[in-house]
Amino acid sequence: MAYSMDLSGRVAFVTGASSGLGAQFARTLSRAGAAVVLASRRIEKLKDLRAQIDGEGGDAHVLELDVTDIDSIKSAVAHAETEVGSIDILVNNAGVSTSQRIQEVSEDDYDYVFGTNVKGAFFVAQEVGKRMLARAKGAAPGNYTGGRIVNIASMAGLRVLPQIGVYCMSKAAVVQMTKAMALEWGKFGINVNAICPGYIDTEINHHHWKTEQGKKLVQMLPRKRVGQPKDLDALLVMLCSDESHFINGAVIAADDGFGA
Repeated sequence: MAYSMDLSGRVAFVTGASSGLGAQFARTLSRAGAAVVLASRRIEKLKDLRAQIDGEGGDAHVLELDVTDIDSIKSAVAHAETEVGSIDILVNNAGVSTSQRIQEVSEDDYDYVFGTNVKGAFFVAQEVGKRMLARAKGAAPGNYTGGRIVNIASMAGLRVLPQIGVYCMSKAAVVQMTKAMALEWGKFGINVNAICPGYIDTEINHHHWKTEQGKKLVQMLPRKRVGQPKDLDALLVMLCSDESHFINGAVIAADDGFGA
């Protein structure tokens, strides 16, 4: 017997949706039936993605969002709920990185990574979480109480890797943030979990796997391969679905065994 998870009637808000994993997450949630709000700074790329989703019969909406700007976060979330409806699912995906040795990290480098990966992720989740809490307490309208928040961390938050130390630190913070939110919000039906992807081939890093350094890295991986964005599809849909009601505060590695 076939088994399916249906997100019809749900509204999903995806940050960092203009490319890479964010764009894949948005397409995946749309194919599962959710209306998706595409949020990022790169509006033109979001419009292209919306056209793709609409062309598949999905329902997508575009919003400009800078996660390093608190006013932008509040405005985007409010606009999304006014235009599309109450946010039931948040995929907290926006993230950045730099590559240098610890002794070379400047204050600007540190603030750039932590400002997006930690502060930005926290206040996006907080703004959406406040609205989910209000609905759960009967203080705001909405047919669906509770919610699903999926924070995109990284296997680098579980295992330190060279030359991206600040990124590793930031994603470790996302892991702890996930557990803290799960602890406080779980009793209101809001499940907060984290996905820790391993090395995934996206348009941002695609060229790297063809370089000498990239090829050496692949040979160090357990199955000598990098993942594809679609490899996270099933995990994402499960965590966003009603069927995940007993999964809260989980930090799930999807890294092909690299962190084992």
